[in-house]
This record gives sequence, structure tokens and C-alpha cells, in this order.
Amino acid sequence: MFTDSVELTVSSGKGGAGCVAFRREKFVLNGGPNGGDGGKGGDVWFKCDNNTHTLSHFQRKMHIKAENGKPGEGSNCTGKSGSKKVIIVPPGTQIVDMESGEVIFDMLEHGQEEKFLQGGKGGLGNTHFKSPTNQRPTYAQPGEKGETRHIKLDLKLIADIGLVGFPNVGKSTLISTVSNARPEIANYEFTTLTPKLGQVNIGDYESFVMADIPGIIGGAHEGKGLGIKFLRHIERTKILLYMVDLGNYRELKEQIEVLKSEIASFSDVLASSKYAIALTRVDIVPPEEVEPLVSEFLELLGLEQSAKNEFGFDAEMPFYVQESADAELGFDIAKPYLVAPISSATYKNIEPLKYALFNLVQSDRKK
Repeated sequence: MFTDSVELTVSSGKGGAGCVAFRREKFVLNGGPNGGDGGKGGDVWFKCDNNTHTLSHFQRKMHIKAENGKPGEGSNCTGKSGSKKVIIVPPGTQIVDMESGEVIFDMLEHGQEEKFLQGGKGGLGNTHFKSPTNQRPTYAQPGEKGETRHIKLDLKLIADIGLVGFPNVGKSTLISTVSNARPEIANYEFTTLTPKLGQVNIGDYESFVMADIPGIIGGAHEGKGLGIKFLRHIERTKILLYMVDLGNYRELKEQIEVLKSEIASFSDVLASSKYAIALTRVDIVPPEEVEPLVSEFLELLGLEQSAKNEFGFDAEMPFYVQESADAELGFDIAKPYLVAPISSATYKNIEPLKYALFNLVQSDRKK
């Protein structure tokens, strides 16, 4: 089960109590105090691990506690310290304080470790309280209590490119075609009920990560459909790929306007992201209708068909790829980086799309 938000109570360990003891040996009369100190309570740490992808393992753990310190013992023996508690979370997890709403930690990189709660100190044994006027102290300190905080874990997936589109426009088919992700694919809406991540390999040594979220409908930012629940999973993506369906009953203009409106209503940051547009399911449209449909769509966006074809798009179909005028300035984020008709079923323009998107990802990584 995919779980992306859980509430937890987390406590560090209590310190062990100090010991009240006196030296008692043969031939030693009236030995002095020798009670040892209590052990320190265990700390609580968070650790980011690439091998975890969901928060589902926390669902039945409402209260996570570190180990308490052990009490001190006689002969000045200090009690054993409590073991630290390491909480493993997937990359992209935010630890949020439930009272203030403050983001305490943002776990982004594999191996990242953050100390969250300090364990309580162990109490002092009675040997610390001896003095010329009190040679037989009969008291010791109790251990300090650990800290307790009520927190929320929020998982926001980390990807280079996020797929955005209406239900059943081919997002799952595309990500299963170009990456190692294997989402459910069927001919009905909302087959994608949870976000999916896929790694798209470019050659032997290069790759980028693509995220597929459930389909968006009009009003998603207000809670309609499934989109609002998972839109936050593309908050960390710097590039959006809008999937516009050539075979949909909605006009192309309506689709892109609704999608961009929903994204803008959800996040100003996402609305200003770099983006590209894939015109999907070109295989179900009669060949003679593809050219006028795509050409008209480019005109609506104020774009001219590209003549340069460095990525190898099908020359018989209109397409647009933005050219950077200045390598330092990068691409114009007010315009789509590319607009191209594709078909995941027949693999039409899929390879050129992969390389074009990788080029855009690389330009963003260099910043």
C-alpha cells in the first residue's frame, strides 16, 4: 500500500536513575558511598534511505520510543546507555511539527542523517554527594525525562519530470514504455490511484526520473477527483510534461488551459516551472488529421513549427522544439520547451522525446 502521510508521536529515552550504594568488603569498615550514575537515554535520529519508497511501515506505529538508560549500580558502575532509535524514511520526506506546522527536516539525499530528539541524562549516583559534613549520602538523582514531540511525516516524491494530464490520456503507458516503472494500464479513467516513479535510462551512464500522478480533472485543486491528493508529489519536480490527448473529446486548447489553470491554482512555483507538451495517442487519429490538428495547436500557442530536427522527430508530423539563444540564460520558461505528437503504443516519436527531455533536464542540472 502506498502511504504518503502519517502522524507519529516520537519520544527519546529517559535517563537511568543514579544508584545509592556503599562499599562493603571484608576488613573494610564503614566503606564510603559508591553508587554509580544512571545511563543516558537513547536519542532519536532520522535517516534517509533510497531503498524505501513509502511510509506504509509507519501505519501501525503510533508511538516510536528510544530505549531508556539503565540504572546505575554499586561499585561506581555506570548504567548502560539506551540505544539510539533510527527512523528510516524515503527521500523526499518532510518532518513537520504538528503544533507549529514548521518543517523540521527535509530528507532529500540518500544517507542523510539528522538528530531529532536528545535522550535524557542519567542521574548521578550517591558517590557525587559525599562531603565532609555528609559522609553517608542516602540519595541519588533520578534520570531526566526524554523529549516527546508529535510530528507528521509528509512524503513528496523527487523526480526530474512530472507527468500531468487528464485521466486516461496515456501517462501510465508512456512511463511504462520509457522507464522501469510498471503501473496498471487499462482503458478506463483513474487506473493510476497512487504516484509512480520510473527511471528513464539514456545510454549506459545517464538517466532521469519521471513521476506519474493520478489524472487531474477540472477543480482538482479544490479536492475534486484524485489529483489534489497527489499534486504535491510533483512539487519537487522542476519540469512538467503536460499530456494532451489528440483523441479526447475535449479540444486540445481546453485540455492545456484546464491543466495549467489547476497547476497554477495549486502552486505558484509549479506554474512557473519549465514545461513541455506531448500530444498523445497519435495512433488513433487518422493520419490526414494529425497535421492540421498539431499545426492549429501550435498557432494557438503562438509557436512556429521547427525545421531543425536534432532529436529525430518524425518529419511528416509538425513539432516544435525550443532553441536556447544563450546557453547561460537557458530556455524561455514562458513557452513550452517542446510540443510533439507521440504514441506510446506504436513507439512513435518516443525515442526523440526521451532525448529531448533529457536535454532539458541536463540544462536544468547545470544551474
